[in-house]
Amino acid sequence: QVQLVESGGGLVQAGGSLRLSCAASGIASNFRAMDWHRQAPGKQREFVARVTSGGSTNYADSVKGRFTISRGNAQNTVYLQMNSLKPEDTGVYYCNALFAYTNYWGQGTQVTVST
Repeated sequence: QVQLVESGGGLVQAGGSLRLSCAASGIASNFRAMDWHRQAPGKQREFVARVTSGGSTNYADSVKGRFTISRGNAQNTVYLQMNSLKPEDTGVYYCNALFAYTNYWGQGTQVTVST
């Protein structure tokens, strides 16, 4: 059974940094793409960043220049480096992985940015 586990969330002051990790287990193949999404209270889940198996990346306009997604050395691991955090970055951050034609979601990790 495929499992995605996120970690690295927490409470940080505005202007600070956090690094989120996502590790997928239970599958031998490599991902086609892994994304980060987030959901703020009372809002819909939104796309944050994506990295493909080939290393291509793309970002939501709201995080460009502040967030960096990267693949880890371990198989099926990705990171999200978040710098210059703003209160509006607060939310639950979810990892999503695409293997073949199936998407898998993690349980999420809370990020709270205080003023």
